Amino acid sequence: MINLKAIGFKYDKNGLIPAIIQDYKTNEVLMLAYMNAESLKRTIKLKKTCFWSRSRQEYWVKGETSGHYQFVKDLSYDCDADAILIKVRQVGAACHTGNRSCFYRSV
Repeated sequence: MINLKAIGFKYDKNGLIPAIIQDYKTNEVLMLAYMNAESLKRTIKLKKTCFWSRSRQEYWVKGETSGHYQFVKDLSYDCDADAILIKVRQVGAACHTGNRSCFYRSV
């Protein structure tokens, strides 16, 4: 088992860390969500992404209601240990709008 405490993730004042979700084959950025220590543990255990909903104040597994699961292929973190990158096999759309990626709008 991975020793997450030894990594020393830097969570924000609310106990959250941003998780960037990326397609494992194309490297397309699919979405950004937030995790706490428990949702990170659940993600590793389930091999599906599990996030903390800041608005609903509850855990949610991506795809649980939509069927658009994200199966974890790789998990890494940045040099400051304050952001997580998760490469996934995306089933269906990643965005709640129905778009493959949440980053479908240009400035």
